[in-house]
Amino acid sequence: MIPPAEIGPATLTGQAVRLDPLRLDHIPLLLAAASEERATYDWTLVPHDEAAMREYVEGALDLAANREAVPFATVDLASGRVVGSTRFANFEYLPWPGVGGPAERGPDGVEIGWTWLAASAQRGPVNTEAKLLMLRHAFDYWGVRVVRLKTDRRNARSRAAIERIGGKLDGVLRGHTVARDGALRDTAFYSIMESEWPAVRASLEERVTRR
Repeated sequence: MIPPAEIGPATLTGQAVRLDPLRLDHIPLLLAAASEERATYDWTLVPHDEAAMREYVEGALDLAANREAVPFATVDLASGRVVGSTRFANFEYLPWPGVGGPAERGPDGVEIGWTWLAASAQRGPVNTEAKLLMLRHAFDYWGVRVVRLKTDRRNARSRAAIERIGGKLDGVLRGHTVARDGALRDTAFYSIMESEWPAVRASLEERVTRR
């Protein structure tokens, strides 16, 4: 198990993408990315102006300060541009007999989410490799037993992307929360188990290499 202090900022670097710890000076860069074509954001919270983006980033950093999230700015290495954001959050610590709590050990589970990309980065290798980097960090560094992902039941694009990286549908929780459009949202919950990670990793590595 890793020391709990290691649940914190990290830079994750691949061939096509780098995930940098989110900072306040990313605000204008994220706003530029979010100002591209927004047609794919119907079900995703992507701030549209400076005030909303500042609130979004400051909220993520507040969670990070309490070790409740690890947020990133997503950098396309081909262009050097910040093209979106993603994060780890909702760390899970199971009550194993004789095992210490969160202050003494790493998490048993974590959620990957709050992910969005500029329109120009959505059909390239950025998202696939970013997910590979995050899954490696979760399973191989933190030693989690499960990674969770979730999305609006109606978000066919997001659900297909989760399933392509190896997420398995756990179920749909009806009336789970308020949706991006103000409706009552049914949420599709997915997970990748520790036992599934070797096959998922091999598949993602092959896709990244091929691209």
